[in-house]
Amino acid sequence: MEAARDPEFLPHDGPLREDVRRLGALVGQMLAEQGGQAFFERVEAVRTAAIHRRRSGAAVDALASTLTGLGANDAEALARAFATYFQAVNTAERVHRIRRRRDYQREGGAPQPESLAAVVGQLKDEGVTAEELATLLGKLDVEPVFTAHPTEAVRRSLLEKEQEIVRALVDEFDPTRTPQELRDDDARILMALSAGWQTAEASPVRPSVSDEFDHVGFYLARPIYRVLPALYESLEQAIAEHYGDGVTVPRVLRFATWVGGDMDGNPNVNADTIAATLAAQRSLVLERYVEGVNELGRLLSQTDDRVSLDDKLGRRLDDYREQMPAAAARIRPRHADMPYRAFLTFVAERLEATLHEGDDAYASAAEFIDDIALVEKSLLNHGGRHAGAYAVGRLLWRARTFGFHLARLDVRQDARVHDEALAALLDDAGWADREADARVKVLRPFAAGERSFVAGDDHDAAGMLRNVFATLADSRKRYGTEATGLYIISMAETAADVLAVLALARRGGLLEDGRVPLDVAPLFETIDDLKGGPATLQALLDDPVYRAHLKARGDRQWVMLGYSDSGKDGGTVASKWSLQRAQVELLEVAAKAGIRVAFFHGRGGSASRGGSRITPALMASPRGSVGGVLRVTEQGEVIHRKYGIRALAVRNLEQTLGAVMRASLRPRVAEVRESGWKDVMVRLSDESRKAYRAFVDMEGFVDYFRGATPIDVIERMTLGSRPARRRSMKGVEDLRAIPWVFSWTQCRAVLTGWYGLGSALETVAKECGEDTLGRMAKEWAFFATMLDDVEMVLAKADIDIAEAFSELAGPLHERFFPKVREEFERTVSWVLRLKGASELLQREPRLATSIRLRNPYVDPMSLLQVDLLKRWRATGGKDDALLNALVACVNGVSQGLQNTG
Repeated sequence: MEAARDPEFLPHDGPLREDVRRLGALVGQMLAEQGGQAFFERVEAVRTAAIHRRRSGAAVDALASTLTGLGANDAEALARAFATYFQAVNTAERVHRIRRRRDYQREGGAPQPESLAAVVGQLKDEGVTAEELATLLGKLDVEPVFTAHPTEAVRRSLLEKEQEIVRALVDEFDPTRTPQELRDDDARILMALSAGWQTAEASPVRPSVSDEFDHVGFYLARPIYRVLPALYESLEQAIAEHYGDGVTVPRVLRFATWVGGDMDGNPNVNADTIAATLAAQRSLVLERYVEGVNELGRLLSQTDDRVSLDDKLGRRLDDYREQMPAAAARIRPRHADMPYRAFLTFVAERLEATLHEGDDAYASAAEFIDDIALVEKSLLNHGGRHAGAYAVGRLLWRARTFGFHLARLDVRQDARVHDEALAALLDDAGWADREADARVKVLRPFAAGERSFVAGDDHDAAGMLRNVFATLADSRKRYGTEATGLYIISMAETAADVLAVLALARRGGLLEDGRVPLDVAPLFETIDDLKGGPATLQALLDDPVYRAHLKARGDRQWVMLGYSDSGKDGGTVASKWSLQRAQVELLEVAAKAGIRVAFFHGRGGSASRGGSRITPALMASPRGSVGGVLRVTEQGEVIHRKYGIRALAVRNLEQTLGAVMRASLRPRVAEVRESGWKDVMVRLSDESRKAYRAFVDMEGFVDYFRGATPIDVIERMTLGSRPARRRSMKGVEDLRAIPWVFSWTQCRAVLTGWYGLGSALETVAKECGEDTLGRMAKEWAFFATMLDDVEMVLAKADIDIAEAFSELAGPLHERFFPKVREEFERTVSWVLRLKGASELLQREPRLATSIRLRNPYVDPMSLLQVDLLKRWRATGGKDDALLNALVACVNGVSQGLQNTG
């Protein structure tokens, strides 16, 4: 993979160029060693042909002909070879991001854009006072939510090998490394590549919920746990530099997860997985604390003849000696004069007791935090600022963030399951078909605790939900109130759907002080749900029973916004606009009622599912919609890309925190022309949705989709514990949003991210004028950000390769694909016109370079997939060897395109 044959790099990216060249050479060496010289030469021949095709603009036929008819094993090996090249490019780019961050820090000039240093400095320049900043920090609450929606399922062993390659490359930032050390670095990389080649990318067994937790837990308890204090240190340093020492930084970040609690459409998730996940999370974080406390014990070797101890810490140490004589006896006599080490021995003992539910267990994380805080305070009071207080402070930030629960566990269930249970409990077979007002009237006394259900114990849904709520009640007692998060209702349409949860929770015994201690969040996930959301919220706030519940919850209503299903329902433009308008209208309803509304953004990794750069996305959001709070899902490959490498985890968390601070304290300035632009946007949304629905509602569309995309392969892959379909597929509504987007991305059309926009722009330009659209593109943050997202998707698409996939649909190809190509070309043309550009990503050279670097290597994978798909389907999907090769292609394309679902 010599750089001379690759797309051009930016002038200041010389080190990236060298890393790509070096890793490419090592990948080539590994392939020759593992597969033989002939195999390596075949890979090189295909790669060279792919580069030629890109540079010459040639048709795909010549490249495709080199990939036709390969044996299944040869095809799988070829796919894995290109996937390994992608991994090398991805790793090189991630390391280069670390390098650029270090360059900013070393040069000491302007801070890196979007860093906390840059954001806090900008806020100070814009007139934010220390009082304003302190007020925001007091309510700042950023909560990434890790979900079990994998579009890649990489084994932990492979993640660890990738981290070894990263460490080897980062070690070479040191210019003093010797030639032997450099050779050793190459050996480390080659070993990781070779061992990775000999390891299957994923298990052939579909992962269990427990496996999914292990995957998410790896990121939470390893890279994120390690880097968390660095985030707070960056924030404290930035504030001190611009505001002095008068502003105290509280906890501003926490984490949540859906793994083990997302029951929607997943029969494998239930009360047992909720209990098991919470227990596993507790064990994982307690084990990390035990490690940390033992490390501190070794560090804090101060002896009592050299330092004094705070009286309060001394008294607690005496108490512990008396309360835990067995632990006291284990302290070595030669350590008896080391008070901090002795105290931390008792703290470790209490943590172990907590882990194993022993007699000396901590009753809560607050008790543990208090012990560690005593150590920090004593050190600071007695000359220990630079003799250990820094390390103790780092453990404190971890404990304040992760508690004894690691991450809050959300629970989600479909409103239709609640209705099924209620139909049994009320002995009313027609319950779900009744008008919402009638259901509210029936549910109100049950939700208020004035009536109790007496029937239906043996019904599946009713019994399952009773166990779920009983488990939540028990878990809050065992693990603390911070252990459980929101209860999310999928397909929520009316106030009755929310009252149903309160009624069922009471039946399950989830009560504290006579009230249900749950934040219930309706999920508005279709275009119609988003339009009806404000009316649903108004109906809830008008209901006296729910209003009393909300008051007990601090008068804050959570609403989850579904980016994925709204995009699948109405296309990307209608989805983005419906989400924008829903937030505005929900905020208005909340303000009139005197309550706060907080938004939980159900975004995916791809632009088709709401994925976007965090800073422009938040700055383009409605004014007042952030308010210091950001709760957003992190899914699939996004988790790995953002948090897999420690230095990049810090960078991503800084960007997120900084974006929330900016959008909260200095949101975008009101634009007087925006009211008129909103009318234009309504027309664009309507026309785009009309064009999109006209396409997906065509007769035979489902058959075309199943023929022109590898959805049948994706359904067979062992990516997650959740089924790909909700029910037998009669329309796009029956397919989950993730495999829907994943499939269109795999076939390189990626139409979920652009279809309908070109037609809408063409129509509306005739009505409102192209000049108006041009001004919107330049001066309205919402519209500009939407175009940026679409432009990125268009740049990743390849309409010629999409045509090769489409031809697999047989006669349906001629009916459907001309519409795809025509709309693609129309959309590209309009995006370029509105941006005043001659080519896609003209103003995003780094992203353009990144895509150009990958595209020649993705192309062979895609064309090989076309040939394999045709042959596999000819066997009726029964040839497992061909399926394995197809799975290797899907995995490789995912790694090449990076954000797939």
